[in-house]
Amino acid sequence: MTIEAITTFIHFEDADGNDEGRYQNSSTGSSITFESNSYGFLPFIYNGATKSLSGDNLESTLTIANNRLAIELAHEASLESWSVRVDTVLMNPETFTFQRTLTTEYWIVTNMVYNLEGIQLALSTSIDAVTSSIPNKVLRTQDVGALPVTSRISNA
Repeated sequence: MTIEAITTFIHFEDADGNDEGRYQNSSTGSSITFESNSYGFLPFIYNGATKSLSGDNLESTLTIANNRLAIELAHEASLESWSVRVDTVLMNPETFTFQRTLTTEYWIVTNMVYNLEGIQLALSTSIDAVTSSIPNKVLRTQDVGALPVTSRISNA
């Protein structure tokens, strides 16, 4: 019998691209380093993409245990429409080291519902197929390298 260890890593960013938190759902004792970044433990369940009945949108959910810290994080994420990167990764079951990435998905937090037992974040694609709109992207130095600081650009 083969044992597979799968870990889900989530990374929240605000609209300006600022890091708002990195979490994983496997190791309760310590953080796990993935792609040179440390991910702390947060008990959550990630439900992958589902297509809407009309086929115009993909949605997903992230269910988090209800506590004060998590509800504040979820509330701000839904109010500010944070982006979420979700990596599902195959780990070595004995050493818990990275083996390979199974999927990488990008979402935007669109809604939050909660009760005494948990918090559920609704995640949606950033592309709206109905209105064919794509959210604005801001070029940042860390993404594309050196950027001009003046509008006077010549091709000479």
